[in-house]
Amino acid sequence: MSRNNRKSAGRDGERPPAPEPLTVPVPDSHTHLDIVLSGEWGEDSAGPPPPDSAAVTAELDAATAVGIDRVVQVGVDVGSSRWGADLAAHDARVVAAVALHPNEAPILDGLETALAEIDKMGSEPRVRAFGETGLDSYRTGADGLAAQEYSFRRHIEMAKAHGKALVIHDREMHQEVLRVLDGEGAPDTVVLHCFSGDEAFARECVARGYFLSYAGNITFKNAQNLRDAALVTPVEQMLVETDAPFLTPVPYRGRNNAPYLVPLTVRFIAELKGLDTGELSAGLSATGARVFGDW
Repeated sequence: MSRNNRKSAGRDGERPPAPEPLTVPVPDSHTHLDIVLSGEWGEDSAGPPPPDSAAVTAELDAATAVGIDRVVQVGVDVGSSRWGADLAAHDARVVAAVALHPNEAPILDGLETALAEIDKMGSEPRVRAFGETGLDSYRTGADGLAAQEYSFRRHIEMAKAHGKALVIHDREMHQEVLRVLDGEGAPDTVVLHCFSGDEAFARECVARGYFLSYAGNITFKNAQNLRDAALVTPVEQMLVETDAPFLTPVPYRGRNNAPYLVPLTVRFIAELKGLDTGELSAGLSATGARVFGDW
């Protein structure tokens, strides 16, 4: 998700009903509550509510009620990263990831200043990761890829310097992402957010010790590649996420996503992998703690 996507945050349809609660709590490893709660972001939008507002608390309460007891709030620019860090400092159910999204870097006038602000936020104890950063050739043309890669390399440096996880946005750039990680030297903890590769790429990432995070699009009819990838991803290297308000799982595809809908994805993956839902949930919870620490 990036600023370029925010105007499409408003979706059609009523808010989906709450699913049956999980018996073993699971974290949402990647969400954008600021966008969930602000709807469409036009030029004149007031933006999200304050992190300590009743609206934010209600959204987190809805997730807690169905067994999503922890969330990782992810930034895409300085403003959203600051919002997430403030939310994490206010609510113990939240930790933050801070970054400049790969589609932000090529359009920023003050890239170095922005990177310095992200680096500074990374020292805060409730900030547990740098992300989402990475490479994206879908929305950024060839003329912007150099700035994108430069920003990605800087985020890798920050993650290693602060000893925190790196959360990667990889859209149609699988081998390029690995090339940069190899060139810079990957941090100890690497997460492929909203994993979008196939079985072969999943095996390559698993072999490197990376963590693969699966979103609601694994439930889509045309996502056999993701299902194949999930089947070869050990639970010890697997996370689940919403990427809310996007990628709402079936049967509510096209409506606004939010952390309280994670149980739909968990149950789908449990059935896919032939696991008891509680067993999978316990594994996902343990993986979340290894990646992001204790909430």
